[in-house]
Amino acid sequence: MFQSGRDLGCFGEDTAAEYLEARGLSVIARNFRSRFGEIDIIAKDGDTIVFVEVKTRSGRRFGQAIEQITRGKQRKIIKTAREYLRRSGFPGSSARFDVLAIDIISGEEKVIEHVKGAFDGWR
Repeated sequence: MFQSGRDLGCFGEDTAAEYLEARGLSVIARNFRSRFGEIDIIAKDGDTIVFVEVKTRSGRRFGQAIEQITRGKQRKIIKTAREYLRRSGFPGSSARFDVLAIDIISGEEKVIEHVKGAFDGWR
Protein backbone atom coordinates (compact mmCIF):
# COMPACT_ATOMS: atom_id res chain seq x y z
CA MET A 1 0.00 0.00 0.00
CA PHE A 2 2.81 2.44 0.88
CA GLN A 3 5.90 2.74 -1.29
CA SER A 4 8.03 4.30 1.46
CA GLY A 5 8.06 5.47 5.04
CA ARG A 6 7.52 8.99 3.74
CA ASP A 7 4.30 7.88 2.01
CA LEU A 8 3.14 6.30 5.27
CA GLY A 9 3.98 9.49 7.17
CA CYS A 10 2.10 11.71 4.70
CA PHE A 11 -0.91 9.40 4.89
CA GLY A 12 -0.80 9.59 8.69
CA GLU A 13 -0.55 13.37 8.79
CA ASP A 14 -3.39 13.78 6.29
CA THR A 15 -5.52 11.36 8.33
CA ALA A 16 -4.63 13.20 11.55
CA ALA A 17 -5.53 16.62 10.11
CA GLU A 18 -8.90 15.31 8.92
CA TYR A 19 -9.51 13.67 12.31
CA LEU A 20 -8.72 16.87 14.23
CA GLU A 21 -10.83 19.08 11.97
CA ALA A 22 -13.77 16.67 12.25
CA ARG A 23 -13.56 17.21 16.02
CA GLY A 24 -13.67 21.00 15.78
CA LEU A 25 -9.98 21.91 15.87
CA SER A 26 -8.57 24.27 13.23
CA VAL A 27 -5.29 23.21 11.66
CA ILE A 28 -3.14 26.35 11.35
CA ALA A 29 0.21 24.84 10.32
CA ARG A 30 1.74 21.57 9.19
CA ASN A 31 5.35 20.43 9.30
CA PHE A 32 6.64 23.51 11.12
CA ARG A 33 10.43 23.34 11.23
CA SER A 34 12.99 25.16 13.30
CA ARG A 35 16.60 24.49 14.21
CA PHE A 36 15.29 22.40 17.12
CA GLY A 37 13.10 20.02 15.14
CA GLU A 38 9.72 19.66 13.52
CA ILE A 39 6.12 19.67 14.67
CA ASP A 40 3.75 17.68 12.49
CA ILE A 41 0.54 19.65 13.08
CA ILE A 42 -0.27 22.87 14.91
CA ALA A 43 -3.94 23.46 15.56
CA LYS A 44 -6.24 25.67 17.60
CA ASP A 45 -8.74 24.21 20.03
CA GLY A 46 -10.69 27.29 21.06
CA ASP A 47 -8.04 29.65 22.46
CA THR A 48 -5.49 26.87 22.99
CA ILE A 49 -2.62 26.24 20.58
CA VAL A 50 -2.23 22.48 20.18
CA PHE A 51 1.07 20.96 19.07
CA VAL A 52 0.40 17.51 17.65
CA GLU A 53 2.95 14.77 17.11
CA VAL A 54 1.64 12.21 14.64
CA LYS A 55 2.97 8.66 14.69
CA THR A 56 1.84 6.21 12.06
CA ARG A 57 2.71 2.52 11.98
CA SER A 58 1.72 -0.17 9.55
CA GLY A 59 1.03 -3.08 11.84
CA ARG A 60 1.97 -3.61 15.46
CA ARG A 61 4.91 -5.91 14.90
CA PHE A 62 7.24 -3.42 16.64
CA GLY A 63 4.76 -2.06 19.17
CA GLN A 64 2.12 0.63 18.97
CA ALA A 65 2.71 4.04 17.41
CA ILE A 66 2.12 5.85 20.72
CA GLU A 67 5.12 4.05 22.23
CA GLN A 68 7.48 5.85 19.83
CA ILE A 69 7.33 9.26 21.58
CA THR A 70 10.52 9.23 23.63
CA ARG A 71 11.65 11.81 26.21
CA GLY A 72 14.20 13.09 23.69
CA LYS A 73 11.48 13.54 21.07
CA GLN A 74 9.35 15.38 23.63
CA ARG A 75 12.22 17.81 24.39
CA LYS A 76 12.63 18.58 20.67
CA ILE A 77 8.90 19.18 20.27
CA ILE A 78 8.84 21.49 23.30
CA LYS A 79 11.76 23.58 22.02
CA THR A 80 10.21 23.76 18.56
CA ALA A 81 6.85 24.78 20.06
CA ARG A 82 8.48 27.61 22.00
CA GLU A 83 10.12 28.79 18.78
CA TYR A 84 6.77 28.67 16.96
CA LEU A 85 5.06 30.70 19.68
CA ARG A 86 7.88 33.26 19.63
CA ARG A 87 7.84 33.63 15.84
CA SER A 88 4.06 33.67 15.50
CA GLY A 89 3.39 36.32 18.10
CA PHE A 90 1.61 33.99 20.53
CA PRO A 91 4.24 33.85 23.31
CA GLY A 92 1.73 33.90 26.17
CA SER A 93 -0.86 31.63 24.59
CA SER A 94 -2.32 28.63 26.32
CA ALA A 95 -0.83 25.52 24.75
CA ARG A 96 -0.89 21.76 25.03
CA PHE A 97 0.94 18.80 23.52
CA ASP A 98 -1.10 16.01 21.97
CA VAL A 99 -0.07 12.76 20.37
CA LEU A 100 -2.15 11.26 17.62
CA ALA A 101 -1.17 7.67 16.96
CA ILE A 102 -2.42 5.85 13.89
CA ASP A 103 -1.92 2.12 13.67
CA ILE A 104 -2.80 0.60 10.30
CA ILE A 105 -3.90 -2.90 11.13
CA SER A 106 -4.55 -4.40 7.69
CA GLY A 107 -5.03 -2.66 4.38
CA GLU A 108 -7.13 0.44 5.02
CA GLU A 109 -8.26 -0.48 8.56
CA LYS A 110 -6.77 1.93 11.06
CA VAL A 111 -6.93 2.52 14.79
CA ILE A 112 -6.58 6.15 15.88
CA GLU A 113 -5.61 7.06 19.43
CA HIS A 114 -5.67 10.75 20.37
CA VAL A 115 -3.95 11.54 23.64
CA LYS A 116 -4.73 15.11 24.67
CA GLY A 117 -2.12 16.66 26.94
CA ALA A 118 0.18 13.69 26.36
CA PHE A 119 3.07 15.50 28.03
CA ASP A 120 3.73 18.81 29.74
CA GLY A 121 6.18 21.11 28.07
CA TRP A 122 6.25 24.12 30.31
CA ARG A 123 7.96 22.82 33.45
